[in-house]
Amino acid sequence: MKSVLSTLVFALGMAGLSACDAKEVSVHDPVMAKEGDTYYVFSTGPGITFYSSTNMRDWTPEGRVFKGQPAWAKKAAPTFDDHIWAPDVHFHNGKYYLYYSVSGFGKNTSGIGVTVNKTLNPRSPDYRWEDQGMVLQSVPLRDDWNAIDPNVIEDGKGNAWMSFGSFWSGLKLVKLNAQLTGLAEPQEWHAIASRSRGKSVATAEAGVDEIEAPFIFRKGDYYYLFASFGLCCRKGDSTYHLVVGRSREVTGPYVDKEGVDMLKGGGSLLIAGDKDWKGLGHNSAYTMDGKDYLVLHAYETADNYLQKLKIMEMKWDASGWPTVDQADLNKYRSNQLPAR
Repeated sequence: MKSVLSTLVFALGMAGLSACDAKEVSVHDPVMAKEGDTYYVFSTGPGITFYSSTNMRDWTPEGRVFKGQPAWAKKAAPTFDDHIWAPDVHFHNGKYYLYYSVSGFGKNTSGIGVTVNKTLNPRSPDYRWEDQGMVLQSVPLRDDWNAIDPNVIEDGKGNAWMSFGSFWSGLKLVKLNAQLTGLAEPQEWHAIASRSRGKSVATAEAGVDEIEAPFIFRKGDYYYLFASFGLCCRKGDSTYHLVVGRSREVTGPYVDKEGVDMLKGGGSLLIAGDKDWKGLGHNSAYTMDGKDYLVLHAYETADNYLQKLKIMEMKWDASGWPTVDQADLNKYRSNQLPAR
């Protein structure tokens, strides 16, 4: 589950720093997009924090997407504290769709919304986020799932699907309408990954199923489902790690390297923490500039377990499974530069 993230580092007061003094980018739940020659990273935080870069290494803070809170947030999540969780950015028909979550910590009083913009460049005259409201809501004692951690993918037929979920009965997939701002009619739902809870029960408690943050990435003939197992946001006690399964259909079933269905607890380990880095997880994945990248956050032991942005090149083994090099956690460091 997501923490209050009171320690999230913002650079709005860093104007006096020189490039050589820049700290590493501190984010939770990063997602990335590229427009022109500029990359953008969005992350959990008040209003959704975002950064820009021309090289995926030196990042300039650009402020927040929301100046206040979404108008519908408190109705869906009465204990919402202005931290907007787990964004996902998706480009469709000339516009950028930024999906996001509002919730109360440890509760499924949650909702997923979407805001739309023609550009990600905050200096463009066309830059203006227009919130489209809530796409999906979960309600305690009604739903056995939690409406947070959205990720949107389009299948080979042009249909858009949103995966989501955290704890409770696991990860779900729902078809979106043609506008990508609501559910398709008739509705189409699929369960895609779960762990140990067993019988589905619509309770107010999260239970012990430590699974969240789905991200579906298409490569060749397969859709790859990444998920975070374990616990986030506990500094040195964080057990977050990334697993993966794949399917020839976006709707599943997703199976791991051993053929175990992710609905039955399957998931092949992609990367986990070590003595230097803890709590690796909540990833996104992209093909950019001819390479595949894994984007995630990790807690650095040597820096009091501060959460940091990691962008790692993702390669593929002979059987078509993704691989990353653990050494890249130290090799690639993202610098936070002064605000413009």
